[in-house]
Amino acid sequence: MTGDDRGRPGDNPTPGPPGDRIPAPTGLRHCGGMTNDQAITSSFRPTAAARSIRYTPFSPRTFRLYGYALGGLPVALVGFVWTVTLFALGVGTMVTALGLPVLALLLAGARGFGAVERGRARRLLGDDIAGPGPVVQRRPGRWGAVTARLADPAGWKAAAYLVLMFPWQLLTFVLTVTLTVTGWVLALYPCYAWVFPRYVGWSGARLFDTVGRNGVHHVYELGSPWQIGAAALVGIGLLLLTPHLVRALTAVPRAATRTLLG
Repeated sequence: MTGDDRGRPGDNPTPGPPGDRIPAPTGLRHCGGMTNDQAITSSFRPTAAARSIRYTPFSPRTFRLYGYALGGLPVALVGFVWTVTLFALGVGTMVTALGLPVLALLLAGARGFGAVERGRARRLLGDDIAGPGPVVQRRPGRWGAVTARLADPAGWKAAAYLVLMFPWQLLTFVLTVTLTVTGWVLALYPCYAWVFPRYVGWSGARLFDTVGRNGVHHVYELGSPWQIGAAALVGIGLLLLTPHLVRALTAVPRAATRTLLG
């Protein structure tokens, strides 16, 4: 190679010793020790504000959440009655041959209610919870099937779920309906506030009407523009906060479904 050829562009330089080679970069480091790929991935993670938007009053996720909260009461009511009735009947007839089959029927039905609850959680909330294994019958015949049911832990846990979750589902139903209806009534109050002075004779919706011990009549009505606007703002606030409260309430049966029905 001549002196004119050593600096020609495009020619590959003569490789140096192995210790002089520069390793290929595996990812540029940023402050905090993150690589380019990690920084890009973290930038697409939803923030807390973005996650809260998913539970706005008109989002599909909120409608599914309300469906789960409101639909839990009918299932819980029937399951509670089923469990308490058959348990009392089975224990009361334990001295006869009827008691054990009644308890076995109770546990079989409790497993069925557990399957319904897992299905509701899967369809409405996306919680894919695997069900328990099948009942293992070690003895042949009808009594073998009865004793297998009585020795089934999944059946007893499902029965406990039906008893424990009934009061919580009742509380969730009452709070969800009360807060949602109250929110809409207040938020839409400016649209029908004119009804009270025209047809009822009040200046606005009457919150209370009492007479004190001294005979003074106390009346409070929402009739002025600032009162109407304040009522609407309170209603909008309830509509925005209720989905988050319902989400917190439904966290209890969701956790119980994973623990007792899975």
